[in-house]
Amino acid sequence: MDKGNTSLDQLFVQALDRLVPEFKTNDEILGLAVSGGPDSLALLLLAKRAYPGKIAAATVDHGLRPASRSEAEFVASLCAEHDISHAILRPVVPIRGSIQSAARQARYGLLNDWMKDQHIHWLATAHHADDQLETMIMRILRGSGIDGMSGIREKRGNIIRPLLHIQKPELESYVVSYKIDAVNDPSNQDQSYDRVRVRNALQDLEGFDTSLASQSASALSAAREAIEWIVEQLAVDHLRTTDTGCELSKPDFPHEIQRRLLLRCLHICQPALSPRGGQIDQTIIALQKGEKVTLGDILCQGGGNWVFQIAPKRRNS
Repeated sequence: MDKGNTSLDQLFVQALDRLVPEFKTNDEILGLAVSGGPDSLALLLLAKRAYPGKIAAATVDHGLRPASRSEAEFVASLCAEHDISHAILRPVVPIRGSIQSAARQARYGLLNDWMKDQHIHWLATAHHADDQLETMIMRILRGSGIDGMSGIREKRGNIIRPLLHIQKPELESYVVSYKIDAVNDPSNQDQSYDRVRVRNALQDLEGFDTSLASQSASALSAAREAIEWIVEQLAVDHLRTTDTGCELSKPDFPHEIQRRLLLRCLHICQPALSPRGGQIDQTIIALQKGEKVTLGDILCQGGGNWVFQIAPKRRNS
């Protein structure tokens, strides 16, 4: 996206028009996930200027830090000052286990419930261009395929991310122009988190436009959608559901197509199965050799056609 001299307010409206074209003319409400940090405060202020009366905000207080309650109350007071409906959401069960993963799951669960209760149609989060670049680098380091390399999606279901083409310093400056002191979350400096280490490493790279990462992510997302479209067409012609599972005929496709069709077959037989990439690759090699292999509870038979069915239970001797 060529931003040129376009203001952040214009960029935000353009993003909403692209992501939810009908929003400006209907009576839907845009929900905003606002933590109190500079990114989410910029989202709040941009949405207020663009769509007064059509937004509502929520802050999730995970209760993980002593300051989290006062931070949520700060956002509540700011929303009251700007006449924006606001709710503070708190998990009933304390966050345990993998903190980042559990907190994310709880956050989206609480936000989803809030949206249902308040009849809110869309949820906007404050993910921006720098988040996109960090995410892509993290996924490269984890060996992700094209799906992972597509990065953070601008729109997924009823969640939209209208700031993905805007850099973090621009959002920070926007909040400063309102003379508002944003919340500083100390976890953003915690080196035990992968994202923080990647972020700190990127700080030494000067002169790069991080918003271009979103262009790369968009190109990869378009490629992913094209592959999925091809897989849909091939599934119609080559994938047949049987009484015991399914059968894939003439499976001599490029590896990425094989992989996606194989996953479809596995999910037909056992929807909850989620094999790792290495397991999928090994299964494809075995099937190409005409061998039998069991993946999860599924017996996979290779050859001219690939046949998938729930494996018979072993008899106890």
